[in-house]
Amino acid sequence: MIIIGERINGMFTDIGNAIKDRNPAAVQEWAKKQEVAGARYLDINTGPASKNQAEDMKWLVEVAQEASDLPLALDSTNYDAIEAGLALCKRPAMINSVPAEMPKMERVFEMAAKYNAAVIGLAMNEQGIPKDAESRVALAMELVAMADAYGLHMEDLYIDPLVLPCNVGQDHGPEVFETLRQIKLLADPAPRTVVGLSNISQGTKNRELINRVFAVMAMACGLDAAIADACDDELVEAVATARIVLNMDIYCDSYVDVFRKQG
Repeated sequence: MIIIGERINGMFTDIGNAIKDRNPAAVQEWAKKQEVAGARYLDINTGPASKNQAEDMKWLVEVAQEASDLPLALDSTNYDAIEAGLALCKRPAMINSVPAEMPKMERVFEMAAKYNAAVIGLAMNEQGIPKDAESRVALAMELVAMADAYGLHMEDLYIDPLVLPCNVGQDHGPEVFETLRQIKLLADPAPRTVVGLSNISQGTKNRELINRVFAVMAMACGLDAAIADACDDELVEAVATARIVLNMDIYCDSYVDVFRKQG
């Protein structure tokens, strides 16, 4: 599973202050820490307090790339801010994210084609997040069709079935797992899948444990990537172990270290 490090986000106090003060220290510290821990992308989010998302996104992209060579996932509902960041990315980036709504899909997939970027597509539309797997898969198919229309390779489309907190949407969990399974049948080659892992435990006790268990269960259903806490050592160890058990990686005694270092 690909871990997309979630920590460079203006919602965190230290990153929010870094953006406001234009002090790169915290951003670069987290860029390096997440890379060492095993992240394969760095999620970059200006946060809701940003007064000028395009300028803040550009600053974050430049500062993060000074500290790490990892590709970036540019995270915003402001597509002008994402495009401003894409223009500065040294490696092909990821656009996070777009729902299955036609005007937004046209905007995002056009950007993806222009900048050779991957896309996270959300299994939701103007009506919100469906409860059942069948409706989620139908929206995923719309994203697959749009990606194909713009020439995006399926390996560069990451579909997010959308996870709700288990304390308020407990019955959604099995539907998410079934959606993950069915997404793999939508095309050949199949699109990839991704979740915002911390969503499953939002507002609960034992957040880290819930995240780890959900990640491993989802991997068995076809999960390819997660926006997650790359510095949660036990999460990384669980993911690395699941890859061994699922025969995704070759076993060796140092398999956790190998997972952290693999590109």
